[in-house]
Amino acid sequence: MRLATWNVNSLRTRIGRVEAFLDRHDIDVLALQETKAREEQLPLMGLQARGYEIAAHGLNQWNGVALISRVGLEDVTAGFPDQPGFGEAAEVEARALGATCGGVRVWSLYVPNGRKPADPHYVYKLDWLARLRSAATKWLDVPTALVGDWNICPTDDDVFDVTQFKNSTHVTPAERAAFQAFLDGGWTEVTRPHAPGYTYWDYYRQRFERDRGLKIDFVLGSAPFAERVTGAFIDREERDPSVFDGAPSDHAPVVVDLAD
Repeated sequence: MRLATWNVNSLRTRIGRVEAFLDRHDIDVLALQETKAREEQLPLMGLQARGYEIAAHGLNQWNGVALISRVGLEDVTAGFPDQPGFGEAAEVEARALGATCGGVRVWSLYVPNGRKPADPHYVYKLDWLARLRSAATKWLDVPTALVGDWNICPTDDDVFDVTQFKNSTHVTPAERAAFQAFLDGGWTEVTRPHAPGYTYWDYYRQRFERDRGLKIDFVLGSAPFAERVTGAFIDREERDPSVFDGAPSDHAPVVVDLAD
């Protein structure tokens, strides 16, 4: 099985690139984040014509997650148990979608950004991660992958210049501790040994061209999942504005190969 995750930064805008990506890399399961649309707004006919099933969870033009699979799509679940909401109404946002694909439980996750360490969104981010970790402890015994945009740089090597982020989110001790808690709890980040380098480059000041990026897109696997991983890579070409027609997402896809 070949599994990929990609913060696509609007599926409607980049549906052609998604279809081409699936074809080019022979992807079996693709988890998307920031689809930015409700399911009925998404242009899915091209994916369906290729033999893919699609599950999408989107409430408005913000956030949104999806799973695209040609190896089955069962037990679709929007949101994880006890997922917190944000704001005065504590609305539960479209940030988590799970399904079983070819015997693997895949969760497409778009972790809250946090905005600034003093912002209520930062508190929400840490709460969201803590509750996800609590829910995920029940998934460790079966092949499970927690994939997506984690909005955390777990180490200094995951940011082009950590000094520029000293007053920012993504690198704070609390966020890094929240990520490490998953690893300490039995999850394995399976891409790092195979796929060095960044996964996100801001559009600002030719960050991609100067390789001033962040590594924030990860695949965390349970032991039954991690033991099947044979390789992984970051498709940097999908972020390169000089390679394909049309504006790229600010994230590159991350691809993981599993043995049968």
